[in-house]
Amino acid sequence: MLLLKTVRKIIKNVKDKYFKFLEVIKLYAESLRKLTSLLILINLSTYGFLAFLSKNPLIIDYNLLAIYGQYNLFVYEGWYWQLFTSLFIHANLLHVLGNSLFLAFFGFKAEELFTKKVYLFTYFASGLTGNLLTLLMGANIVSVGASGAIFGLFGASTIYMRKTMNQSILSALIYAMYLFLMNIGANINLVSHLGGLATGLMIGYILAKKPRSYYTLHYSIRYVNVTIP
Repeated sequence: MLLLKTVRKIIKNVKDKYFKFLEVIKLYAESLRKLTSLLILINLSTYGFLAFLSKNPLIIDYNLLAIYGQYNLFVYEGWYWQLFTSLFIHANLLHVLGNSLFLAFFGFKAEELFTKKVYLFTYFASGLTGNLLTLLMGANIVSVGASGAIFGLFGASTIYMRKTMNQSILSALIYAMYLFLMNIGANINLVSHLGGLATGLMIGYILAKKPRSYYTLHYSIRYVNVTIP
Protein backbone atom coordinates (compact mmCIF):
# COMPACT_ATOMS: atom_id res chain seq x y z
CA MET A 1 0.00 0.00 0.00
CA LEU A 2 2.80 2.36 0.94
CA LEU A 3 4.67 1.42 -2.22
CA LEU A 4 1.59 2.20 -4.33
CA LYS A 5 1.23 5.65 -2.74
CA THR A 6 4.90 6.35 -3.33
CA VAL A 7 4.63 5.35 -6.98
CA ARG A 8 1.54 7.53 -7.44
CA LYS A 9 3.34 10.46 -5.82
CA ILE A 10 6.34 10.00 -8.11
CA ILE A 11 4.09 9.80 -11.16
CA LYS A 12 2.26 12.96 -10.07
CA ASN A 13 5.52 14.85 -9.58
CA VAL A 14 6.82 13.74 -12.96
CA LYS A 15 3.53 14.70 -14.57
CA ASP A 16 3.56 18.15 -12.94
CA LYS A 17 7.15 18.78 -14.02
CA TYR A 18 6.32 17.60 -17.52
CA PHE A 19 3.43 20.04 -17.86
CA LYS A 20 5.56 22.86 -16.44
CA PHE A 21 8.20 22.01 -19.01
CA LEU A 22 5.58 22.12 -21.78
CA GLU A 23 4.42 25.52 -20.53
CA VAL A 24 7.97 26.86 -20.68
CA ILE A 25 8.35 25.51 -24.22
CA LYS A 26 5.03 27.07 -25.17
CA LEU A 27 6.03 30.48 -23.82
CA TYR A 28 9.40 30.23 -25.55
CA ALA A 29 7.74 29.30 -28.83
CA GLU A 30 5.33 32.21 -28.47
CA SER A 31 8.25 34.58 -27.92
CA LEU A 32 9.84 33.32 -31.15
CA ARG A 33 6.64 34.13 -33.00
CA LYS A 34 6.95 37.79 -32.12
CA LEU A 35 6.88 39.97 -35.19
CA THR A 36 9.97 41.87 -34.12
CA SER A 37 11.98 38.67 -33.76
CA LEU A 38 10.81 37.56 -37.20
CA LEU A 39 11.78 40.87 -38.81
CA ILE A 40 15.20 40.79 -37.17
CA LEU A 41 15.70 37.21 -38.33
CA ILE A 42 14.77 38.18 -41.89
CA ASN A 43 17.18 41.13 -41.82
CA LEU A 44 20.06 39.04 -40.50
CA SER A 45 19.37 36.16 -42.88
CA THR A 46 19.17 38.49 -45.85
CA TYR A 47 22.42 40.13 -44.86
CA GLY A 48 24.08 36.75 -44.44
CA PHE A 49 22.99 35.71 -47.94
CA LEU A 50 24.28 38.91 -49.56
CA ALA A 51 27.48 38.80 -47.49
CA PHE A 52 28.12 35.31 -48.86
CA LEU A 53 27.83 36.72 -52.39
CA SER A 54 30.05 39.73 -51.65
CA LYS A 55 33.83 39.95 -51.88
CA ASN A 56 34.00 41.30 -48.33
CA PRO A 57 31.38 39.83 -45.96
CA LEU A 58 31.60 42.94 -43.78
CA ILE A 59 30.48 45.20 -46.64
CA ILE A 60 27.85 44.25 -49.22
CA ASP A 61 28.93 44.76 -52.84
CA TYR A 62 27.48 47.91 -54.41
CA ASN A 63 26.00 46.05 -57.37
CA LEU A 64 24.03 43.80 -54.99
CA LEU A 65 22.71 46.86 -53.14
CA ALA A 66 21.64 48.37 -56.46
CA ILE A 67 19.79 45.19 -57.45
CA TYR A 68 18.11 44.26 -54.17
CA GLY A 69 18.02 47.65 -52.47
CA GLN A 70 16.35 50.80 -53.76
CA TYR A 71 18.20 52.17 -56.77
CA ASN A 72 16.05 55.12 -57.85
CA LEU A 73 17.01 54.77 -61.50
CA PHE A 74 15.76 51.18 -61.53
CA VAL A 75 12.57 52.14 -59.70
CA TYR A 76 11.92 54.83 -62.31
CA GLU A 77 12.23 52.07 -64.92
CA GLY A 78 9.58 49.94 -63.22
CA TRP A 79 11.42 47.98 -60.52
CA TYR A 80 8.79 49.02 -57.96
CA TRP A 81 9.40 45.94 -55.83
CA GLN A 82 12.68 47.56 -54.71
CA LEU A 83 10.62 49.93 -52.56
CA PHE A 84 9.74 46.88 -50.45
CA THR A 85 12.85 44.70 -50.63
CA SER A 86 15.14 47.58 -49.67
CA LEU A 87 13.58 47.52 -46.19
CA PHE A 88 15.39 44.23 -45.54
CA ILE A 89 18.74 45.11 -47.16
CA HIS A 90 21.67 46.60 -45.21
CA ALA A 91 24.93 48.02 -46.48
CA ASN A 92 27.35 46.52 -43.96
CA LEU A 93 27.59 44.47 -40.78
CA LEU A 94 27.41 47.46 -38.43
CA HIS A 95 24.37 48.72 -40.29
CA VAL A 96 22.37 45.52 -39.87
CA LEU A 97 23.48 44.98 -36.26
CA GLY A 98 22.63 48.55 -35.30
CA ASN A 99 19.21 48.41 -36.92
CA SER A 100 18.53 45.00 -35.36
CA LEU A 101 19.40 46.35 -31.91
CA PHE A 102 17.10 49.33 -32.15
CA LEU A 103 14.36 47.35 -33.87
CA ALA A 104 14.43 45.02 -30.87
CA PHE A 105 14.22 47.95 -28.45
CA PHE A 106 11.42 49.83 -30.19
CA GLY A 107 9.74 46.83 -31.80
CA PHE A 108 9.12 44.80 -28.65
CA LYS A 109 7.66 47.89 -26.98
CA ALA A 110 5.44 48.56 -30.00
CA GLU A 111 4.19 44.95 -29.91
CA GLU A 112 3.08 45.51 -26.32
CA LEU A 113 1.13 48.60 -27.33
CA PHE A 114 -0.49 47.66 -30.63
CA THR A 115 -2.17 44.76 -32.39
CA LYS A 116 -0.18 42.72 -34.91
CA LYS A 117 -2.04 44.36 -37.80
CA VAL A 118 -1.35 47.86 -36.49
CA TYR A 119 2.30 46.96 -35.87
CA LEU A 120 2.83 45.63 -39.39
CA PHE A 121 0.89 48.49 -40.96
CA THR A 122 2.97 51.05 -39.06
CA TYR A 123 6.24 49.32 -39.92
CA PHE A 124 5.66 48.96 -43.64
CA ALA A 125 3.70 52.19 -44.14
CA SER A 126 6.52 54.14 -42.49
CA GLY A 127 9.24 52.34 -44.42
CA LEU A 128 7.46 52.65 -47.77
CA THR A 129 6.66 56.32 -47.20
CA GLY A 130 10.32 57.02 -46.53
CA ASN A 131 11.30 55.11 -49.67
CA LEU A 132 8.75 56.96 -51.81
CA LEU A 133 10.14 60.28 -50.60
CA THR A 134 13.63 59.03 -51.41
CA LEU A 135 12.58 58.86 -55.06
CA LEU A 136 12.59 62.67 -55.03
CA MET A 137 16.33 62.74 -54.33
CA GLY A 138 17.39 61.86 -57.88
CA ALA A 139 18.07 58.87 -60.11
CA ASN A 140 21.55 57.99 -58.88
CA ILE A 141 20.55 57.38 -55.26
CA VAL A 142 20.84 53.89 -53.74
CA SER A 143 19.03 53.55 -50.42
CA VAL A 144 18.85 50.50 -48.14
CA GLY A 145 17.87 49.70 -44.57
CA ALA A 146 14.97 49.43 -42.15
CA SER A 147 15.65 52.74 -40.39
CA GLY A 148 12.59 54.51 -41.84
CA ALA A 149 10.33 51.70 -40.64
CA ILE A 150 11.99 51.73 -37.20
CA PHE A 151 11.50 55.49 -36.98
CA GLY A 152 7.83 54.85 -37.69
CA LEU A 153 7.50 52.41 -34.80
CA PHE A 154 9.28 54.91 -32.58
CA GLY A 155 6.98 57.75 -33.63
CA ALA A 156 3.77 55.76 -33.15
CA SER A 157 4.90 54.41 -29.77
CA THR A 158 6.01 57.82 -28.53
CA ILE A 159 2.72 59.54 -29.31
CA TYR A 160 0.69 56.73 -27.79
CA MET A 161 2.86 56.43 -24.67
CA ARG A 162 2.75 60.19 -24.13
CA LYS A 163 -0.97 59.86 -23.44
CA THR A 164 -1.07 56.51 -21.68
CA MET A 165 2.29 55.74 -20.02
CA ASN A 166 4.41 57.35 -17.34
CA GLN A 167 7.03 59.96 -18.23
CA SER A 168 10.04 57.84 -17.22
CA ILE A 169 9.30 55.18 -19.84
CA LEU A 170 8.76 57.84 -22.49
CA SER A 171 12.03 59.55 -21.55
CA ALA A 172 13.92 56.27 -21.86
CA LEU A 173 12.40 55.70 -25.29
CA ILE A 174 13.36 59.19 -26.49
CA TYR A 175 16.88 58.81 -25.10
CA ALA A 176 17.26 55.51 -26.95
CA MET A 177 16.21 57.20 -30.18
CA TYR A 178 18.81 59.91 -29.53
CA LEU A 179 21.48 57.21 -29.29
CA PHE A 180 20.10 55.70 -32.48
CA LEU A 181 20.46 59.00 -34.30
CA MET A 182 24.00 59.44 -33.03
CA ASN A 183 25.14 56.02 -34.23
CA ILE A 184 23.61 55.41 -37.64
CA GLY A 185 26.59 56.78 -39.55
CA ALA A 186 27.37 59.64 -41.87
CA ASN A 187 25.76 58.30 -45.07
CA ILE A 188 22.24 58.46 -43.73
CA ASN A 189 19.04 59.02 -45.66
CA LEU A 190 17.41 61.77 -43.63
CA VAL A 191 14.52 62.02 -46.07
CA SER A 192 13.60 58.38 -45.51
CA HIS A 193 14.05 58.64 -41.76
CA LEU A 194 11.97 61.78 -41.38
CA GLY A 195 9.31 60.41 -43.71
CA GLY A 196 9.06 57.24 -41.64
CA LEU A 197 8.98 59.22 -38.41
CA ALA A 198 6.22 61.52 -39.66
CA THR A 199 4.14 58.54 -40.75
CA GLY A 200 4.57 56.84 -37.38
CA LEU A 201 3.67 60.02 -35.50
CA MET A 202 0.49 60.35 -37.54
CA ILE A 203 -0.50 56.72 -36.95
CA GLY A 204 0.27 57.03 -33.23
CA TYR A 205 -1.83 60.19 -32.99
CA ILE A 206 -4.81 58.43 -34.58
CA LEU A 207 -4.43 55.42 -32.28
CA ALA A 208 -4.19 57.66 -29.21
CA LYS A 209 -7.60 59.05 -30.08
CA LYS A 210 -9.24 55.61 -29.99
CA PRO A 211 -11.48 54.77 -27.02
CA ARG A 212 -9.77 53.07 -24.11
CA SER A 213 -12.14 50.11 -24.52
CA TYR A 214 -10.48 49.31 -27.87
CA TYR A 215 -7.16 48.60 -26.17
CA THR A 216 -8.82 46.79 -23.27
CA LEU A 217 -10.54 44.47 -25.76
CA HIS A 218 -7.27 44.02 -27.65
CA TYR A 219 -5.37 42.90 -24.56
CA SER A 220 -8.24 40.60 -23.55
CA ILE A 221 -8.12 38.91 -26.95
CA ARG A 222 -4.35 38.54 -26.70
CA TYR A 223 -4.74 36.89 -23.29
CA VAL A 224 -7.34 34.44 -24.60
CA ASN A 225 -5.11 33.57 -27.55
CA VAL A 226 -2.26 32.73 -25.20
CA THR A 227 -4.22 30.64 -22.73
CA ILE A 228 -6.40 28.61 -25.11
CA PRO A 229 -4.48 26.01 -27.17
